[in-house]
Amino acid sequence: MEEKVLIIDFGSQYTQLIARRLRELNVYSEIHPCTHLPEHDEAVKAVILSGSPYSVTDGILPAIDLSVWRGKLPLLGVCYGAQYLAHSNNGKVTPSKIREYGRATISHLTDDVLFSGISLQSQVWMSHGDTITELPEGFHVIASTHDVHVAAFKIENEPTYGIQFHPEVTHSTDGKQLLFNFIKHVAGLSQSWTPVHFIENTTAELKQKLGNDKVILGLSGGVDSSVAALLLHHAIGKNLTGIFIDNGLLRKHEFEQVLEAYNEMGLNVVGVNAAQRFLHELNGISDPEQKRKTIGRVFIEVFEEEAAKIDGATWLAQGTIYPDVIESVSVKGPSATIKSHHNVGGLPEKMKLKIVEPLRMLFKDEVRAVGGALGLNPNILNRHPFPGPGLAIRVLGEITEEKLNVLKEADAIFIDELKAQGLYDKVWQAGAIFLPVQSVGVMGDERTYQHVVCLRAVTSVDGMTADWSHLPYEFMATVSNKIINRVKGINRVVYDISSKPPATIEWE
Repeated sequence: MEEKVLIIDFGSQYTQLIARRLRELNVYSEIHPCTHLPEHDEAVKAVILSGSPYSVTDGILPAIDLSVWRGKLPLLGVCYGAQYLAHSNNGKVTPSKIREYGRATISHLTDDVLFSGISLQSQVWMSHGDTITELPEGFHVIASTHDVHVAAFKIENEPTYGIQFHPEVTHSTDGKQLLFNFIKHVAGLSQSWTPVHFIENTTAELKQKLGNDKVILGLSGGVDSSVAALLLHHAIGKNLTGIFIDNGLLRKHEFEQVLEAYNEMGLNVVGVNAAQRFLHELNGISDPEQKRKTIGRVFIEVFEEEAAKIDGATWLAQGTIYPDVIESVSVKGPSATIKSHHNVGGLPEKMKLKIVEPLRMLFKDEVRAVGGALGLNPNILNRHPFPGPGLAIRVLGEITEEKLNVLKEADAIFIDELKAQGLYDKVWQAGAIFLPVQSVGVMGDERTYQHVVCLRAVTSVDGMTADWSHLPYEFMATVSNKIINRVKGINRVVYDISSKPPATIEWE
């Protein structure tokens, strides 16, 4: 039975970070919103209460029964979680006289195992409008900052703690040490959550769950679906059939290269060339949302036709990962947006298939770690994120085969040059965008009126925020020169220096 830490989410923007930090410490953690508490689970060995954008005095969020865990399991309240512990035990929480946002330093510490290895003047990150002004009976201060007397507390005779700062963010310089102290010294967890451990456990579970049943999986060439395929192949071998559809919107030669990589890994994959069908359906469509819906609809049609050729398939596998799971059941309710072309929505019911999602409890970086342990081809493992609708949303406006071919050539030069100059792995995502404008140029002695492409490269951790990549001028000059000289129809190259927010990574 896998030891786990239960994280109760009160809506903080940092909740996923708590889970990620614990998993970096090789401890399995699960997030459950305060509005959807889980059933009793003997595998839970510790509980963390997250922060929140709300105040405990507002009564906006539901009151939860902490007696299920208090005194029985190690419990850590973070920011709102700490204030909730105090407030629900007749302590006093009031609006702060000084807004407590940003960096602060520890000015007082008692000798407690939670702060083992952490010294005075350690920097912590505050983000709260309320503060604990009176602690309940049996609660004792164990850390203070200059402005916050109750920066951390412990409840007497039980392993229950509260901290008014965020240890999960990197601005809290010893935050990871504090979380380590909690899971190791307070909770005594074994830290056995590793990629190899996950593969062994999941393979055994898949074998038991699927038996000799046949499974089909829609492959995209991306990391998630590819790792899901390898994991399933590891468990059930040839009973898995992957369907890889060329929608004509992939990068130059990508369909052939990825299909070859799948075959080299021993995967049972059917390659489907449906490029002309997608392009025909997209003809005349320029609205970005309409493009997405059309691609999703045609993908489902093609996938259904190919899946029908596989005799006796009873399961549909999907590359769903943990952020998708968390967002579908949040504190604020189910997510309003379903990307049907990502998760082949509608197919399971229509084809009477059961769903299997072997990666549904992993974050993106964990998926890559598992892929590496499984021997996934490095070209797929280290591939930049690529939008589900592909180049359809990088050709702004109406899509034609001519525009796609021009974009594929320019994009290939950009990506190949990033790899050649050792810059590809330093960038989160990169690509070219075909702009719906033409510009005047001069080539030789002739005046030209040709297309413009925009290059986009960003650095990021998770894609939620991003900064434009400060690529060397010499590199940009080389790429621009090669594109203009080698790609017929382009006479101007520009570079997007917008960050997210306010811009997005993709243009459509």
